[in-house]
Amino acid sequence: MKRTALLVIDPQNDYFEDGLFPLWNTQEILDNILKVITLAQANDMPIIFIQHVADTSQGMSPFFNPGTMGVEIHPQILALAPNATVVVKHFADAFEQTELNAVLSSLKVERLLLCGMMTQNCVTHTAISKAAEECDVKVIGEACTTREEMLHLIALNAISNRVPCVSIKASF
Repeated sequence: MKRTALLVIDPQNDYFEDGLFPLWNTQEILDNILKVITLAQANDMPIIFIQHVADTSQGMSPFFNPGTMGVEIHPQILALAPNATVVVKHFADAFEQTELNAVLSSLKVERLLLCGMMTQNCVTHTAISKAAEECDVKVIGEACTTREEMLHLIALNAISNRVPCVSIKASF
């Protein structure tokens, strides 16, 4: 059986209710991400948090600036998996100029389950990354979100011919 890892993409405070760029339906998505993490733990899957940190050499960003509360991983997510590996990124694609490939290789991962924030951006860019082609990738649609429901649905539909979108139940 292929070794599977869970990637939780950008579950950071700026995307939640009191953050600088709150997304659609975050309470339900938070609950679903917590369910997915619990299922991953029950199935002995490695959990990897992807954390976007703005590159301040390019100037201040509207959000995710280093040293702010907004850049931090949501406390409920971090509390549930305090020992998860954290991979910091500066681009939409979590593989771009990060240690993600090395982490996956060291864990002997062949399958990825993706969930998290900005369905149309960081989730889709990571799911269809050239580097992700080495793995069997699936996106857990009900544990992803973006600014509005329609944009979320359009993004999932757009990648569905390359990457299966699955339910939480069908993921494990």
